[in-house]
Amino acid sequence: MGGVTVAEGPIVSLSHVDAGYPGATILADVSFDIAPGEIFILLGGSGCGKSTILKHMIGLNPVLAGTLTVAGLEWTAATREGLCRRIGVMYQSGALFGSMTCLENVMLPLEEFTRLSRAERRERAMGLLRDVELADAANLMPSEISGGMCKRVAIARAMALDPEVVFLDEPSAGLDPITSSSLDDLILRLRAEKGMTFVVVSHELASIFKIADRAAMFDKSRRAMVALGVPAELRDSSDDPFVRRFFNRGESDGK
Repeated sequence: MGGVTVAEGPIVSLSHVDAGYPGATILADVSFDIAPGEIFILLGGSGCGKSTILKHMIGLNPVLAGTLTVAGLEWTAATREGLCRRIGVMYQSGALFGSMTCLENVMLPLEEFTRLSRAERRERAMGLLRDVELADAANLMPSEISGGMCKRVAIARAMALDPEVVFLDEPSAGLDPITSSSLDDLILRLRAEKGMTFVVVSHELASIFKIADRAAMFDKSRRAMVALGVPAELRDSSDDPFVRRFFNRGESDGK
């Protein structure tokens, strides 16, 4: 796919990263860069470490070894505010606050990290809800909207501080194919209109082939990144049988 912005240096860079938790290395010696404006997928089977890598990227857990930078900021040297202002995160369930309206959920980061007036925060949040085609849901509670709508609101909230990269954790999980496809369309549109960089954890092949510029694939048994590239090329040309089976849903490809 096209659309990757040409810029000096990567927006995200991992160099010889060991991922996991103290006493438990899940992935070893992982290195890759993500370009500004790229839609980059983290994929693999259950327990392969893709969510662990995501937690390192968004600053929840420090890497065990190596260097991780986002927008030129090394996480180990980052302040909490520095982390939060440079990235946006949509968690798998949406993680909206049930006691707040959709508009209030989107306004929350603006209240925490800006000095905008309430009117300015409201105007900014309404614009973000329009971006995700949910302005009409502004005054509804999360319990009053569908799962797919919750995820759109969560994406709007993730964009509230105009981050340099947005991380999406399993955006298609639990959604029907039509809703999932419309969410893919939204991601592509936001990238096209705003030049946004997305890092997406997913194992949904239809979504991966539709939106990804490139993907990094991890294997639990080898505790390693086993593939990096354009998904269709990995499916058709990888020398690794595990990679080909994954992209062909476990079917033999005759190689």
